[in-house]
Amino acid sequence: MSLFLQVILPIIAVFASGYILQRIRVSDVRTLSTVTIYILTPALVFINLSEADFDSSYMIIVVFMLVLFFIMVLFSKLLARIFKWSVSVESATILTSGFMNSGNYGLPVVLFTVGEAALPYAVFIMVVQSMMNNFFGVYYASRSTSGIKRALGNIMKMPATYAAVLAFMYQGFSWPPFPESIHSTLSMVGDAAIPVMMVMLGMQLASITSLKLNWQVVTSAVVLKMVASPVIAFIFVALIDVDPMVAAVLVIISAMPTAATTTMYAIEFDTEPDLVSGITLVGTLISVGTLTILLNIIS
Repeated sequence: MSLFLQVILPIIAVFASGYILQRIRVSDVRTLSTVTIYILTPALVFINLSEADFDSSYMIIVVFMLVLFFIMVLFSKLLARIFKWSVSVESATILTSGFMNSGNYGLPVVLFTVGEAALPYAVFIMVVQSMMNNFFGVYYASRSTSGIKRALGNIMKMPATYAAVLAFMYQGFSWPPFPESIHSTLSMVGDAAIPVMMVMLGMQLASITSLKLNWQVVTSAVVLKMVASPVIAFIFVALIDVDPMVAAVLVIISAMPTAATTTMYAIEFDTEPDLVSGITLVGTLISVGTLTILLNIIS
């Protein structure tokens, strides 16, 4: 109960503030999203990765993210064959089970539970997840050759990608430290990213106006995302020699609900957008209970 009061409840309260604001006074979430994507997130990524001590844990994170995603794809395809789902429903299930909310939701949970020392790992996961989302998310939403071209283009348009590359170069070439004024400015802007992303998630959830609750699909996707995914993470960290802090981050991030950005792709490519929105909302609500249980297990 103490973990719920100390970690989950404060985070949900911030989400709720964004949700209530959007319901009372409808705002353009895209404007806030643009500020987050092009200013706040790149600063957060650069300041954390440029000061991180890169080791084998980062390669393990990349391997884990790819393994988890393709297992989710395999399970989704298996369920689609068993229940005879259409291609669009199968794609919707892949979108909602394969991509977790590692940014808006995952970062604050890791920060509040594991601590600031784990933040570089969580930020790195967010960058990898964003790249996968922009590539595989577009591919499975469009299921076309043009989708692959667009997916590659999306990755190249991501400011966080360039911020990560610049941070790697900064460390690799041993560039001299930035002046304190520049460093403090980047830190201040980066520190604003997490609370703004939390408020934005609440606003995004409030912007969901229509739901298509096919409970067979919703239940399947939510169980994959909220139950199977963390179980796979537990098995992975048990089999691989991983630093305990990194292991905790992987398990926590794997248990995050569906990323809200998947709804954007579903709408853009007409891949069961109402169904994807419903799974995202249901998964986010259920995560209050599942994450509380998970955090108690980890602790």
